[in-house]
Amino acid sequence: MLGFSTYAALLPDLRDLWRLSNVQAGVIGGMFFAGYIATVSLWTALTDRVDARRIYVFGSLVACAGSAGFALFAQGFASAVLFQAVLGAGVAATYMPGLRLLSDRVSGPSQSRYIAFYTSFFGIGTALSLAIAGFVAPAWGWRMAFGVSAAGPLLAGVLVFVMIERISPGEKEMRFSLQTLFPVAAWRRVLADRASAGYTLGYAAHCLELFGSRAWMVAFLAYSASLHGGDSFPWPAAAIAAVVNLLAVPASILGNEVALRIGRRRWILGVMAASGSTGIVLGLGAPWHWALVLAMLVVYSMLVMAESGTLTAGLVAATPAPLRGAAMGLYSLMGFGGGMLGPVVFGAALDAAGGAQSLGAWVVAYAAIGAGCLVAPLMARLFART
Repeated sequence: MLGFSTYAALLPDLRDLWRLSNVQAGVIGGMFFAGYIATVSLWTALTDRVDARRIYVFGSLVACAGSAGFALFAQGFASAVLFQAVLGAGVAATYMPGLRLLSDRVSGPSQSRYIAFYTSFFGIGTALSLAIAGFVAPAWGWRMAFGVSAAGPLLAGVLVFVMIERISPGEKEMRFSLQTLFPVAAWRRVLADRASAGYTLGYAAHCLELFGSRAWMVAFLAYSASLHGGDSFPWPAAAIAAVVNLLAVPASILGNEVALRIGRRRWILGVMAASGSTGIVLGLGAPWHWALVLAMLVVYSMLVMAESGTLTAGLVAATPAPLRGAAMGLYSLMGFGGGMLGPVVFGAALDAAGGAQSLGAWVVAYAAIGAGCLVAPLMARLFART
């Protein structure tokens, strides 16, 4: 995950260096997810045929190539788009196949808790990515930040290859076909189940807000600092973003524990409404004292993460084992499709509402990425009635 947020940490600097519009800056951030969704259905479908361990190791090499390519060859918008897409394809071959590695080796009542921990560690990887970029770039330049992040996937591949035992695929044969890439029949069976469809659509709305807010977090902090006439943030923006992402990690784990007690549906819908509303307040609060801005940012980030593990655990529990690989593929495809749109929607809203120097534009941008979560409770009530 070390390359995941390197671009987000350096977005304000690279936007100015390459003279990008906010839409272009958002597109580069979104292209990570474009590479992800273009390949994730292949990787996850193959986990129904071969041991996910092999796919994970290959994906680690591809992710390393994406970050290393950005460090060595990125010169502007087009090249940055290419290497972000390569990085996304590599992470696609590690994240959901990694979840399959886990779910194939853990079963019973503890599975939900293990899955919540796994999805929460996504946030730890994001925090480390931000922290490394924030400390390396000022000292050795932005290219070195991407170069250092390339070492992370290599280490991950070695750890999985050495420490995870091999599982034989049994009688399954490895076949490449259009059905492997797009298992439409299996996806229809998944969506025919009301619970599976709900978790999948909820994950799409969740990811649009999550990755849209993360991609622009450092830029928002830079804007907020520009409004403070006196004391402002005592730490670099990338370091603050890393700590905020790290503090949000327990929210997913604890959220899943709460959901097990009060019900997944009630928890997910309540948290979605709260996160969408808090994002708007955060945008309005940019001129506030830096301590209040940080407190609001932590609360918002925790709310955005609070239903993440619950959504994933709910999907795994609701899907029959023979369809689990296809369900995970569709779930990830829809979620990271939302993730691809998130940074772009945020940047487009900024430009449309007056630009990155307008307070109202930041409010509109946060409202735009939170709209799906705000609408979710209303849609759930409507479908419950029909």
